[in-house]
Amino acid sequence: MGESEFPGQSLNTNNEWMADDHLPIVETPKGARMLRWRSEVDTDAFARSLAASPALRDAFIALQGDLGAGKTTFVRHLLRALGISGRIKSPTYAVVEPHEAPDGLVIFHFDFYRFADPREWDDAGFRDIFAGPGLKLAEWPENAAGRTPPADLAIKIEAMTDDTRSVTLLANTPRGSDLLTRIAA
Repeated sequence: MGESEFPGQSLNTNNEWMADDHLPIVETPKGARMLRWRSEVDTDAFARSLAASPALRDAFIALQGDLGAGKTTFVRHLLRALGISGRIKSPTYAVVEPHEAPDGLVIFHFDFYRFADPREWDDAGFRDIFAGPGLKLAEWPENAAGRTPPADLAIKIEAMTDDTRSVTLLANTPRGSDLLTRIAA
């Protein structure tokens, strides 16, 4: 049980058969854009395209996806494209890692995976960070729901069985719409 008689098929998370090299058939949110990253080269190209957009300067980008989907890898590529050098570490334990690009852009990389206490939000000054200038990137934003403003751009990354990534981009604000129109696919 659980094995297909047809090669190249496997069960998805809903116990439905799907081809290993095809995206599952799901409803795409209205206005969303779908991409497929076949390798880390595609991730880097997307990050460079996003980094070139002036609308990115004060944007809030929410990154969603399971563990290992590629959220932190994408952030590393984006930060490199923005000129950040040196070690770029995941903020999983620190919750936030600040960076400053050579052009003065302040960047805050959040990881709310372990975020559990809403009081931590106020005590850490996150409200002030989100109200101020700079690029805000948040992994696991659902764990801080109700605290963060609406994301300008939500990026959902899903690891596929063939090691590619299915990427859904959804603009939630005019700034997010501007980002989407400027990103080269």
